Amino acid sequence: MSDSDMHWWSATETAQRIAAKEVSSREVLEHMVARADRLDGPINSIVRRDLDRARADADAADAAIMSGQDLGPFHGLPMTVKDSFQTEGCITTSGAPELADFVPPEDADPVKRLRDAGAVIWGKTNLPIWAGDIQSYNDVYGTTLNPFNPDRTCGGSSGGSAASLAMGFSALEVGSDIGGSIRVPAHYSGVVGHKPSFGIVPSHGQIPGMPGTYSQADIAVTGPMARHVEDLELAMDVLTGPDRWNAPGWKIDLPAPRQESSRDLRVAAWIDDPSSPVDSDTKRVLSSLVSTLNSNGVPVDDGARPGFTLEKAVDVFQRLLYGALSGGHPREKLDHMAADTSDTPLGFVKRNTAMRHRDWLSNHERRLQIRKQWEEFFHDFDIMLMPVQPRDAIEHDHSEPQFDRTVMIDGVQRPYTDLFTWVGPAGVAYLPATVVPVGMSEAGLPIGVQIVAPYLEDRTALHFAKLVSELCGGCPRPSVAD
Repeated sequence: MSDSDMHWWSATETAQRIAAKEVSSREVLEHMVARADRLDGPINSIVRRDLDRARADADAADAAIMSGQDLGPFHGLPMTVKDSFQTEGCITTSGAPELADFVPPEDADPVKRLRDAGAVIWGKTNLPIWAGDIQSYNDVYGTTLNPFNPDRTCGGSSGGSAASLAMGFSALEVGSDIGGSIRVPAHYSGVVGHKPSFGIVPSHGQIPGMPGTYSQADIAVTGPMARHVEDLELAMDVLTGPDRWNAPGWKIDLPAPRQESSRDLRVAAWIDDPSSPVDSDTKRVLSSLVSTLNSNGVPVDDGARPGFTLEKAVDVFQRLLYGALSGGHPREKLDHMAADTSDTPLGFVKRNTAMRHRDWLSNHERRLQIRKQWEEFFHDFDIMLMPVQPRDAIEHDHSEPQFDRTVMIDGVQRPYTDLFTWVGPAGVAYLPATVVPVGMSEAGLPIGVQIVAPYLEDRTALHFAKLVSELCGGCPRPSVAD
């Protein structure tokens, strides 16, 4: 592609061209900023800019190249970052009015690692308040739209990240995922994203918790998003490592892919389930993926299952998920939540947000039983293919309370919490999952697949994701991005 198409270059190619002096970091930066100026108004993906620092950093990157200095893997690469990650000297809100003027004194750990690798951070992308929804809207910056259809959400919580990538404003992003916040936006907006194995990418400096928090929530991870799987691989090399507490004595050395050729991986597919049926579009697209793999010499077993039901995994996942989100609530509110005995999705959310520690320990043991059953499954298989969601991107719905909302799936009204079903089995068991787009719905919206691999075998998931992306044509481009 020509320089005029540099917004569609991969992050890896962009950094390589900058290092080879084919184009300057400053030229790429100005190209991206001008493109966002022209196209982002209706989408609202980039909600804060840090252009003075970015221009200085780009100029410094170009000077380093001219002087022959050693270069990092993302040297000079302009990129945007989700607004839940603190950025030194640039307002970080996590969508919360309480933080509308908060200027962090230091970078979040993932941001620091990307800057150390040479990245130039020029913009912050939108999300729901406290990163707590699968739609991206808040009272600070408003709503981000899906680039493929403005009546639909781009996803959340890393929704602005996905929209920025889909529109060609950035080649690389960093997102976070506790209830699907990398995977769902990648699926809704037609980009790629990787939810790492739990605990291998330090997240210190992400909000929530509040600024100054050192703990990391159960299930929550930080991971890369992009338009090319090769960029996810390179970003994982940069982001992976021990956290500040373990760095003095630990190192992380992830195993290589289980097979040199991704076509030799043993693949299973779990693309529908009576307890959470997917819609006809999703079933059609994922069934077509299975057929494509089979016809290209990759046998897929669509009947193999781990030793637990989807219903059980989702129950444990949702209990632990809501428990992990309890930290921001005062004691009096938790007591009130615990007393809710209603047989509704909202009642379930309240009781588990307020669960006692002994209940958490019981659910944690149930989680470990699921992890053991996944471990046994991966003795015979290397990859499990799963839906990300039971449908394509949903319509905007900002009604409160969130968990009283409903969604339509194949003409059936179902609880909003059903959208958190298929992200559960990988999330509860701390497994890596890569999402790539594999087709389009009848409404012209992307549909992605989760590529789930064994714990700490992120490279196997990413290795197979490259093959899937190649066979399915890569990321689609929205017409408004032309």
